[in-house]
Amino acid sequence: MGQINSFRDLIVYQKAYAISMEIFLLTKEFPKEERYSLVDQIRRSSRSICANLSEAWAKRRYEKVFINKLTDCLGDEFETETWLNYSLDCGYLKDSTFSDLMGQYEEVRKILISMINNPQKFCK
Repeated sequence: MGQINSFRDLIVYQKAYAISMEIFLLTKEFPKEERYSLVDQIRRSSRSICANLSEAWAKRRYEKVFINKLTDCLGDEFETETWLNYSLDCGYLKDSTFSDLMGQYEEVRKILISMINNPQKFCK
């Protein structure tokens, strides 16, 4: 693990941010009637992963709070997967796009679980 001076230096943050931006672009093509339901939900949950990572970083002085915020990230990651499932089943995503996004989120999930299980590597 290289020098980490900010939550922006965390690989998991970088990956989650990139995926949330990809989701933002993809959802621009969703039907207008989904704008205030599915689109809002999937954008919010994918962005919340990054937001909660930044909060976790700010609170890493307190290991239990750090773990709690990472657990929130994990919950948002699973929620985003659920919205991706709906997007696929409603025909808004191609199978290949869905599989790619799910693969990327699997990486994010594994890193989050590792951080939750090894908080001492990040906490002061």
